[in-house]
Amino acid sequence: MANSLQDQLLKSGLADKKKARRAKQQKKEDANRAKRGEIELEDPAERARRQRAEQAEKDRQLEAERHRQQREREIVAQIRQLIETHRLDRARGEVAYQFVQDKKIKKLHVTEPQRDQLARGQIAIVALDEGHELVPTTVAEKIRQRDEAAVVLLNDRNVQDEDDPYADYPIPDDLMW
Repeated sequence: MANSLQDQLLKSGLADKKKARRAKQQKKEDANRAKRGEIELEDPAERARRQRAEQAEKDRQLEAERHRQQREREIVAQIRQLIETHRLDRARGEVAYQFVQDKKIKKLHVTEPQRDQLARGQIAIVALDEGHELVPTTVAEKIRQRDEAAVVLLNDRNVQDEDDPYADYPIPDDLMW
């Protein structure tokens, strides 16, 4: 007494005769459409293989995105660690040093020697969260390798004006500006 799945579902109450008729009718319509060439009946094994391939591609893309986000978090953590371990103390800063960031003029209070080092390119200004810090140029170069936007100001050390008419004349040590 082998009952069909349809009969078993009807007896158990999981399906009714109306749904069974509708399923049979849909199956016949699909077969007729396939004969007319409107739709193609796909082999279940082929469909399963295609679905597995699509799922594998989707999983690869998600994994690549997760890996990219993890790499970005690592870079941010490395930059934060570099800045926090090498930042210079500017607590006694009395001189306002102005610089440009995102087309806006910003002001940072530094000491007189730090201002001179900034001008000569010995130290740099880097962005940390919403603030700015001073770090040596070697550290700023390491930060720049990881994220170009984190280094706000790094003056070139070898700036010499070739057209300077006074380049041959030495500046006296006792000159006060």
